Amino acid sequence: MNTTQTPERVELGKFFEVSAQQFEAGRPAPQMFCPAIDVEWHRLMHTAEYAEFTAQHAGQLLGHRRSHGKGPISWISAYEDMHGALPEIWFTGIDGQVDERRFTHYRETGEVVAEWDCSPVPGDGGDVVPERRKAIAP
Repeated sequence: MNTTQTPERVELGKFFEVSAQQFEAGRPAPQMFCPAIDVEWHRLMHTAEYAEFTAQHAGQLLGHRRSHGKGPISWISAYEDMHGALPEIWFTGIDGQVDERRFTHYRETGEVVAEWDCSPVPGDGGDVVPERRKAIAP
């Protein structure tokens, strides 16, 4: 597996850990509200290392499902229980700019209200099928 640990990749792993916990508890799929981390998810999803990455962080393969919405992000307290406060990368756009207003609101209230375009789904279902590793014959 590629060991490059960008902030986006580190947080994607944490997001998958939270996702697995949410699924195990019967809660709705967590909303991916961060454009910068979502770009990393989409990039990684189309590589052979994706299955290993999700297994390492979620204990299973996770697929991708479009799920457009806007409102309070439901999984923030679960993340904080597992990893502490959200770092500013969660409030960063694909242009690398931090949305200081939203980040300050989160730091002052503990709440995140945002738009999202997708969520993980257990297994390889969903609208984007992750690439699977190919078995190499001996």
